[in-house]
Order: sequence, then C-alpha cells, then structure tokens
Amino acid sequence: MEPDASPTARALVALELIQSRPGITAERIADRLGVTPRAARRYVATLREAGIPISSVSGPAGGYRPGRGLRPAPLMFTPAETLGLVMAVLDGHHEAGDADDPVGAALAKILRTLPESVAAQADAVRRTTAPAPDRGAARPAPDTTVTLVQACADRRRVRLAYRTEAGRELSLEVEPWAVVVRHSRWYLLCRSVTADAPRTYRVDRVQEAEVLDTTFEPPADLDPVSALEEHLGVGWEFEVEVEVAAPAERVARWLPRTMGRVEAVGAQRCRLVGSTGNPGGYAADLAHLPVGYRVVRGEEVRSATAALAERLRQASVPG
Repeated sequence: MEPDASPTARALVALELIQSRPGITAERIADRLGVTPRAARRYVATLREAGIPISSVSGPAGGYRPGRGLRPAPLMFTPAETLGLVMAVLDGHHEAGDADDPVGAALAKILRTLPESVAAQADAVRRTTAPAPDRGAARPAPDTTVTLVQACADRRRVRLAYRTEAGRELSLEVEPWAVVVRHSRWYLLCRSVTADAPRTYRVDRVQEAEVLDTTFEPPADLDPVSALEEHLGVGWEFEVEVEVAAPAERVARWLPRTMGRVEAVGAQRCRLVGSTGNPGGYAADLAHLPVGYRVVRGEEVRSATAALAERLRQASVPG
C-alpha cells in the first residue's frame, strides 16, 4: 500500500482483507498494509469502534472474520486493478467506450463510483482506445444468454428458435448443460431431446429461448470445456468422412478436436469422421494436413476441396 495512505484508507483496506480472506491474521494484514502487527490491530479496533462487527479467534486456526450483520464494504480498486478491468473488457467487448452499449454503460457506472485519482486513467483508456474488432467473434444478446445460463442452473429444458449457418430455421428442444465461451464465441452445450444425443449450438444464432417446466439431470461427471470440444464436430448439417495417410495419433495432433473423431484404420492410416456447417472452411482446415488425404463421404466438403484445389492450381500458374 502507498506509504502516505491515511489511517482511514488503511482501515478500509483492512476491512476488505478481512471480508475477502476470513481468518486472516494481524500479521498478514500488517504485511499487506506495510505496517506493524500492532498497527494492524489498531485499525481493526478502529473498525469495531465504528460499529463494524468483526470477530476474532485465537490460536493457530484463528484470525479475524466478518461478524454477523456486516454490510458489504465500499467498492475499492487500485489504479492498476481499475485499468486491468477496463483492458480486459476492451479485449473482449470492443464497444466498451459506447455509453449506449450495455457493457459500456455498466463499465462507466463502475468508474463513476471510484475516486478521480483511481478512475481517471482507466476512463481515458475506455473512451479513447479503438481496439481492432475480432472478426471471428460473435456476441450473443445478453438477455438470451442470461435465459440459457439460468436454465442451466435450474436444470430446465428449453425450446430454441435457432438459425443455422446456412440460414435454416429450426425449432429445437434441448436440455442445457452449460454455456461455454471458446475463442470469443459463445456455445450452448446440451442434449438434443429430438436427436437424443449431445449437441452444441452457437448462442448468437439463438433467435428465441423459451424455458419449459420439464427438469432434467446433467451428466454427473460433466467437464464442459472438454465436452464442448468433443461435440463441436458432431451434429452439423453436412456429414464428412476423410481417409488420411498417417497414424491416428499424429493426425489427432495436427487437427483440432472440433473437426471430428479420428479413428485408426491401420498402422499408417486413419479416418476422420465429423460434420460441419461450413464446407469451405472445413476444406481449408484439411489443407493444413502435411500428408495425403481423400474425402470419401460428404459431397459438400468434396466439392469445396476441389474448388480450393483449383484456386491453388490457378494461383501457381505463371502470369
């Protein structure tokens, strides 16, 4: 803490430490404040004199804890914490400087509650920074996201009005397991009731979400991130199967799990089985393989692969 901080500021920091780290000792508080343990105890006594309930327990497992009826402490950030918060928001949400944007408005409210000395630099960054947008990012509507997150927590089925990448309008009934953010995209990991199988859907493509009364139990050992990566290659519009002239373990390292399942066919060959909503993008990802391969199923991906090969051939013709 700043060496010239006032006793009031030190007492408030002591309160924040006690609330965020129940059981903290006077010695630990002293270390964070840069004072002696005796001075730290004096700040705790000041808080108690102000009517703030703080309990203490002696012994190895003791320390200070918030007492019953303690109201939340004032919101306190250091300049570095404030600037870090603004930078993190700008990194993921490029309209954070727009007062009409929900995130920008919320961030501005936080900054207005802070002292000028703390908020000034961060507010200048918020208003003047122009980060380049991530063209791959697709942010869903906040109200849709809140509905899905709450349905996950309440374990209630949801009926979705969904638009696929190809523009098809679908009505889906799902059991929402988790909302997962991956590479700036928001996904709903769920079980499709219609298909009776795990599925992943882009939250930004959900047009409407209706929470139903039917409840469910998610998988007991669910790892949302791993399950998302496993199922991102399943359930899309265009099925695909590719034979690759390399061992399965090597191909699994070369390709992202989202492209599908890699199965061994022999010691030196394997098969990639998956699906996609974007045949052109799938064909481009396959082109990264440093070995030979052949699309054996999936006319859409096969056609996209042929079109890519023709463009590359034309690009190699001397002018």
